[in-house]
Amino acid sequence: MSAVAFELPPEFEAAEPPEARGLERDQVRLLVATRGEGSITHASFRQLPDFLEAGDLLVINTSATFPAAVAAQRSGGQTRLELRFATPAPETHGGDWWLVELRSADGSKPFDRARAGETLALAGGRTIEIVAPYASSRRLWLARLGPGDPLHEYLARHGHPIRYVYVPAAWDLAAYQTAYATELGSAEMPSAGRPFTPQLITRLVASGVQVAPLFLHTGVSSPERDEAPYPERYSVPEATARLVNGVREWGGRVIAVGTTVVRALETVADRGGRVEPGRGWTNLVVTPDRGLNAVDGLLTGWHEPRASHLQLLEAAAGSALLKRCYEAALERGYLWHEFGDSHLILP
Repeated sequence: MSAVAFELPPEFEAAEPPEARGLERDQVRLLVATRGEGSITHASFRQLPDFLEAGDLLVINTSATFPAAVAAQRSGGQTRLELRFATPAPETHGGDWWLVELRSADGSKPFDRARAGETLALAGGRTIEIVAPYASSRRLWLARLGPGDPLHEYLARHGHPIRYVYVPAAWDLAAYQTAYATELGSAEMPSAGRPFTPQLITRLVASGVQVAPLFLHTGVSSPERDEAPYPERYSVPEATARLVNGVREWGGRVIAVGTTVVRALETVADRGGRVEPGRGWTNLVVTPDRGLNAVDGLLTGWHEPRASHLQLLEAAAGSALLKRCYEAALERGYLWHEFGDSHLILP
């Protein structure tokens, strides 16, 4: 567990996209923390270029979100559920095996009465067999999808984006995509990149900040309290690895846009921070004791109490500064979750 402990008031949970509040995506608030100086600055995300320098490198996650939730029901139709596709099963190579989460029909709470071996009926006449609990997770199941069209085609017709109780209204899938999403595969949006707009990216590039892509396909976030992240698929291209290494050699800063980018880069970095291209599955958990090797800074959102991501943030900011950041965000009423405000940690 992280050393940062706090209670999150419900009014600090972003209940809708900033666009619904009359803001552009890049007008959410930005708290900037500088570890070397121990300073905290309050700004707008649109001011991000003011805090980066020519020669810095932003590494972005280009994973696109798919509509991962679908209506389901148990045998006899007596119990209606929502099934969430998290990620293809890491141990298999067939497209029919997935890790899934079962929740109540409205998605508000986990469903814990499933039985290994039972078959659920999905919307559109599809079926899925709940095979076994997955590893040490308390909520994920290994499941085998019944015959039918490729999953993403099926979900495009019958699925909808995952949302939690703090977002009462349904929003189109476009609300859950970043401006640079190209690689379909995330059950939930890599939300640290949501505030970027094409115009802001143009300003950053024009000021000498470089941008490099990778992808890490995110699963469902709901199992995260007191649970380590499960394996997720990633790809770090050769060109991105070269840019990271070059920037570090000439003294620039590598800024990860999201904890997913940190997880991917640190998976393929050695202890000296040199990055090699790579792809596959990562089960890396970044903690303060492990530290960061390839990443100098982090742009992220605000994470829930007891979320495993807070350990990664401590590795980037240090426990004392991170604690001050969260105290300042709570004092100033920053908004949490995928439609909320942002946090930039600089070395």
